[in-house]
Amino acid sequence: MRIGVIGTGRIGTIHAHTLSRHREVGSLILTDVDPARAQALAHRLGETAAPGVDEIYTWGVDAVVITTATAAHADLIARAARAGLPVFCEKPIALDIGGTLQAITEVETAGTVLQMGFQRRFDKGYAGAREAVRTGRLGRLHTIRAMTSDAEPPDPGHLAQSGGLYRDSLIHDFDILRWVTGREVVDVYATGSDAGPLMFREAGDVDTGAVLLTLDDGALATVTGTRLNGAGYDVRMELAGERDQIVVGLDDRTPIASTEPTGPPAADKPWTGFLERFGPAYEAELVAFVEVVRGERANPCDGREALRALLIAEACERSRRERRPVRPAELLSSAQEALT
Repeated sequence: MRIGVIGTGRIGTIHAHTLSRHREVGSLILTDVDPARAQALAHRLGETAAPGVDEIYTWGVDAVVITTATAAHADLIARAARAGLPVFCEKPIALDIGGTLQAITEVETAGTVLQMGFQRRFDKGYAGAREAVRTGRLGRLHTIRAMTSDAEPPDPGHLAQSGGLYRDSLIHDFDILRWVTGREVVDVYATGSDAGPLMFREAGDVDTGAVLLTLDDGALATVTGTRLNGAGYDVRMELAGERDQIVVGLDDRTPIASTEPTGPPAADKPWTGFLERFGPAYEAELVAFVEVVRGERANPCDGREALRALLIAEACERSRRERRPVRPAELLSSAQEALT
């Protein structure tokens, strides 16, 4: 199997390493807006670098992995779909609902595969939580508390094109909330603070956010996030039911200290970032993609799943701006009407 990797930045490099080691992947063709970066990575891996995206198709590949800047995702997905190729793409499909719907339509019309990169679905902790919910261990689930706290803010250049805290960071929490609980979000109320570094205000973004979500069975969830968690990278989910309560992301590297006399000590080596915390999950999602391409398993996260997470993120952004509850379903209806 030959796979084209479009984008050789930080996450593209990780995915290329994973694919290059895979026994079912014979070779890679790498390309990037910075040809020298793609060439350097290809040299390190013993793979082939292409001068541009066109060569990915003229030289011939069996599948495509897209890890470029978000603005290019939708067009690249559509091009691969029209070429009849299965695609793995980092989230999101696009920063807007309309662009996301159009890309999904291209894939569905072509009858191809689009697997989205929501790596938390491949994390053992979240998988265990999903199993606990599905088996009824918790009883009726009434409260979910999720959080994503970055140890350091993103580069200002990334921030300007990221889509903001809800679309860029907390979208992972929105996706995993749906995946773990098996429920849909029907209503959100979001707020945020830009009291931190000036670059967030300049980007029209917030550095800290909080969201209250109502699920379709009446359960309540909160999602909080910040770009400025000096203690370390902290991603957790607590699920409380009438029978039991569990937590994802609590281990000896969780960057939190107890003030109780008999509480656990602070972590000696707290998590530093998402690539370290979710390294095994990133590898597992690419292994799954190879299996999807080979017809050995069903798509674990398609474009419609990514759309649902984006709708929640978009509802959060509107809720924050307009200071009111927003239903994700109303945003989907408006976008669909605009496209017809």
